[in-house]
Amino acid sequence: MRRKYGIAGVLLSAMLALSACGGGSGGTGGNPLDTTSAAPTGSASGAGGKAVIGSFDFDESVLLASIYAQALEAKGVQVEEKPRIGSREVVYDQVKGGGLTVVPEYNGNLLAFVDQKDTSVTTDEVNTALKSKLPAELEVLDSSPAEDKDSLSVTKDTQTKQSLNTIEDLAKVSKDMIVGAPPEFKKRWEARFKDVYGLEFKEWKPTGPTTADALKDGSIQVGNIFTTDPKMTANDLVPLQDTKNIFAAQNVTPLLHKASVDDTIRTTLNGISAKLTTESLLEMMQKISVNKDEPATVAKEWLTSNGLG
Repeated sequence: MRRKYGIAGVLLSAMLALSACGGGSGGTGGNPLDTTSAAPTGSASGAGGKAVIGSFDFDESVLLASIYAQALEAKGVQVEEKPRIGSREVVYDQVKGGGLTVVPEYNGNLLAFVDQKDTSVTTDEVNTALKSKLPAELEVLDSSPAEDKDSLSVTKDTQTKQSLNTIEDLAKVSKDMIVGAPPEFKKRWEARFKDVYGLEFKEWKPTGPTTADALKDGSIQVGNIFTTDPKMTANDLVPLQDTKNIFAAQNVTPLLHKASVDDTIRTTLNGISAKLTTESLLEMMQKISVNKDEPATVAKEWLTSNGLG
């Protein structure tokens, strides 16, 4: 039921509306981990809407978020970037709560996070499962052909000496090996490696972005490395074959706070996914990792070359 207000009430409402437009947690000086005061970033603000783009704490995620951000800005969307927020455990809750509008995700890992028991493997299977299991606040858009899968990798020397070609081969030697991975990897995967492949490692060592270097210097013998990491080739590392598909499809896929996006945002992000390939992602990551180019610069070059910038 609506009630009529006097002049004073109208003026008070107007002042409150103006103050809300000028402040809040969406400012550039806000805490990226603060979701308590973050209202949905919906499409009502500006001709092209508004979006807060977040990323995980690694270079490829920062690159993808910059691609999203620059493409949306070109469409008139008011964009705020919050890079390197942290792990999925942190980022997921922020998208769900509306503190973030969009984050570039990997569909298989997202599904494993939502439901560890789901056995979907292919891109279509994974996305179908995601659409039925994500909470009502969240939405995934089209997956890109670009895929960056987790791997358990070893050096070429270790592969030769231990006769390792598959993850299953590791079972006979894993108890004598130290495995390096991001800190959250053990929690997510230790039980599944044991159940599916019979793997039990001597030690789990948190290595994060330095995993490839730790493999090269011998401080670990097995490492969790993304397959598009340029250090895979530079350090002569070998990803072991995942014959039992413990790592599902890992297509780059936008994850959204559903109430905070409009058709401009959806259409723009789907356009990016349609053109993003594994080869182009690897090429961009080589520029960042080897040439030391800034992610935003690399993102701009890719957008321009694909007519999206």
